[in-house]
Amino acid sequence: MANAKEAVAVSPVPFADAGDADAVQDHRVKEYAGAISALPSNPKLRLRCYQGTWVRERWVPGIMAIQRSFTPRRSGDVVLASPPKCGTTWLKALAFATMARDAYPPAHPDHPLLRLNPHDCVPFMEDLFAAGWGSKLEALPSPRLMNTHIQYSALPACISTNPGLKIVYICRDPKDMLVSMWHFIRKTSQPDLSFSDFFEGACDGVCVSGPIWDHVLGYWNASKASPETVLFLRYEEMLRDPVANARKLARFLGHPFSAAEEDSGAVTNVVKLCSFEKLKNLDVNRAALSSFPFRSDVFFRRGEAGDWANHMTPEMARRLDAIVQEKLRGSGLSFA
Repeated sequence: MANAKEAVAVSPVPFADAGDADAVQDHRVKEYAGAISALPSNPKLRLRCYQGTWVRERWVPGIMAIQRSFTPRRSGDVVLASPPKCGTTWLKALAFATMARDAYPPAHPDHPLLRLNPHDCVPFMEDLFAAGWGSKLEALPSPRLMNTHIQYSALPACISTNPGLKIVYICRDPKDMLVSMWHFIRKTSQPDLSFSDFFEGACDGVCVSGPIWDHVLGYWNASKASPETVLFLRYEEMLRDPVANARKLARFLGHPFSAAEEDSGAVTNVVKLCSFEKLKNLDVNRAALSSFPFRSDVFFRRGEAGDWANHMTPEMARRLDAIVQEKLRGSGLSFA
């Protein structure tokens, strides 16, 4: 029999609003932190290579803790996965608004997304577990929404092989991803990082969540093997037709829009609420701090595709395209 926390609620609760009085800090993460020094490093980008993927050094203890202590529910868990800077903020908003629309109608003036950054509605697992607060997820009633940048091969089996858990993955053209990531890094930690240096490292697979082609392929292959539990989304396709993709997301999550909702404009209202311009211009996303150690506005830059052309030479673009094409050869996935 499911306990009270496993009893599935009608809608997810914003993580920032969930009570965590029963949460107990896990001090074992200090032991995990001690293992960092033995991992290959890239001091310039402050990365460590963990299980074949370059990740932010501060995430390593969190990933280790997730692998060892994450406790799934029998049903109702949804993990939003992505490399950084691939539409994660947008996906968090869309998934939350879609799943929570019974409790929080998208056109309601008191909707949580109007007062909370999407990252405060859907927690980032690596930072949460790295701080020793993975138990806060236990205080969250089902259905639980959470987010990770962990590559598919490093997910614990209780996530990757759990038929009661769903994974939604989003990626984008690697060229745009790298440009967006570079801007983010310069704003948050390394203002002097040159794009040429960053690009060279990425072509060798050294960037956050790199090699990016391995990250994408892991989830792509999983979505082909288990389409009922892994949904693969592409940022560019979502930009082209956000309404159709909102419907696809809702169906996959088990919250399809009814005919009455379609007639009342619920799908359009969800898309409008979660649009880049709407979120970017909210006070909470313009200046306020989020659960991350920097201002919320760094998550909102352009919200479009094709900005790579303003930063890469044609030769750089051809080089990266050729690398990605070769790495994806035979998979059925292409960014061409």
